[in-house]
Amino acid sequence: MTLPATLQNRLSLPVIGSPLFIISGPELVLAQCKAGIVGSFPALNARPQPLLEDWLQRITTDLDAWGAAHPGARVAPFAVNQIIHGSNDRLAQDMELCVRYRVPIIITSLRAPDELVEPVHSYGGLIFHDVTNIRHAKRAIQAGVDGLILVCAGAGGHAGTLSPFAFLEEIRQFYDGTVILGGSLTTGRNIYAALAAGADLAYVGTRFIATREANAMPEYKQMLVESTADDIVYTNLFTGVHGNYLKPSITGAGLDPNNLPASDKSRMNWAEFASPGKKAWRDIWGAGQGVGAITSVPATAELIASMRREYEAAHRALAGKLERECYLALAS
Repeated sequence: MTLPATLQNRLSLPVIGSPLFIISGPELVLAQCKAGIVGSFPALNARPQPLLEDWLQRITTDLDAWGAAHPGARVAPFAVNQIIHGSNDRLAQDMELCVRYRVPIIITSLRAPDELVEPVHSYGGLIFHDVTNIRHAKRAIQAGVDGLILVCAGAGGHAGTLSPFAFLEEIRQFYDGTVILGGSLTTGRNIYAALAAGADLAYVGTRFIATREANAMPEYKQMLVESTADDIVYTNLFTGVHGNYLKPSITGAGLDPNNLPASDKSRMNWAEFASPGKKAWRDIWGAGQGVGAITSVPATAELIASMRREYEAAHRALAGKLERECYLALAS
């Protein structure tokens, strides 16, 4: 297990805030990085395309200034998510900007990032790649990525079906590089468990939707607070790729969440078939199975501080349990 130099001594908590469609913007990313976790956003969230340069300039300038003003603080680097698919006609332009601004971490999704590795490595950047199975993981390693993001069962949005324990254990049989584990990680206890299982970092997405800085409608945030794992539906209808979505949002769009047809993954775009005035990309809301642990909509810094306390408490509790068990074993 290993953590790249780019991340060493720069994190207050071993977490990457996953890129959230529509929801992740400069406000959320900056709040995450200033609180000591990697903040990220999909390049496609910046619309129209020229807005991406504005975002990159704002984030880099703001983080540099924050670091200079808080020399003792752990200010995390940020990441940009790139979708490698034929439907993304902005990829070349967006990557040119990322290289120019020396984005510290590029998170790639779908196809292996063969053509992106060299440009990112040319300035010392890192590439972490989303994978949902062993075949895709081996292909990403072959491409030369710096880390694997294991998107496991229960993750929000596009998610795999493998248990995190099974997936991570198999990955560690042939890969000793950086592994980021995602799938229903909502609390500091979950983050500690991910590292105890053998991951280097946790990938947390859904929990950050219910924060003040997230670019999500208040109704979306409230639905997260009110929902449980039973309210999550796994379907490929909306984009052609299987993902987890909130059942009440599907019902609200005029669809029956219990009778959704299958879709064609080659399309990879948002279907337009909901009730009049409803759009699938806007009104169907993604979420992971960890929603039952979401009970509030705090500021991002407050949430990360709370996660840190939970993480430390989990460490103390486990250490204490092991110490007691060792004492009892010796005494018997």
